[in-house]
Amino acid sequence: MTPLAVITDWGGVLTSPLNDAVDAWLDADRIDADRYRTVMRAWVKQAYDGAGANPIHGLEDGSLAPAEFERLLAAELRTVDGGPVAPDGLIERMFAAFAPVEEMYALLKEVRAGGTRTALLSNSWGNAYPRDRWTGLFDAVVISCEVGMRKPDEAIFRHAVDLLGLAPAECVFIDDIVHNTRAAEALGMHGVHHTTASATREALAGLGLLR
Repeated sequence: MTPLAVITDWGGVLTSPLNDAVDAWLDADRIDADRYRTVMRAWVKQAYDGAGANPIHGLEDGSLAPAEFERLLAAELRTVDGGPVAPDGLIERMFAAFAPVEEMYALLKEVRAGGTRTALLSNSWGNAYPRDRWTGLFDAVVISCEVGMRKPDEAIFRHAVDLLGLAPAECVFIDDIVHNTRAAEALGMHGVHHTTASATREALAGLGLLR
């Protein structure tokens, strides 16, 4: 059966890659990149392993204020000269190099024009989302901190699917993080691991969503 809806992530799918933005931020703020990656690897692993709450988990589900996350992360970092990193505005600086991927926006419009429902499902890091670009593009928008849930928890996928009035098997989920697409697949959704716009287009065409 051809899926009836496409649900997509935002950062790294509708934007340029996260790693590119982070690298630009590390360079601009002259942050010790090795120290940052050591800290972030540990935080991300804990957030996805489910071994209790941590700053990423709290930031994404809204239980930790962005300003507090910035304070906690800045306290773990140092500049290349060994100096402190300013916490205020850290998240904004981290994502400043994000750029929209026009090919992916065009792809979603094409899918939607064919009668397929569309939704956005994003784990928020206190981002300033380009909501003006979403008008008329999505039937539902789910931001993790606004609903108190986060990927890869089953509940947030069910919430997005329910908003569309569909069953998981009727939906495709696109994300640049494999852990999230696998979680969606475990629920019965069609998972598409996004690497490039052309590869995602091919995957959606294979599901019968594009002519």
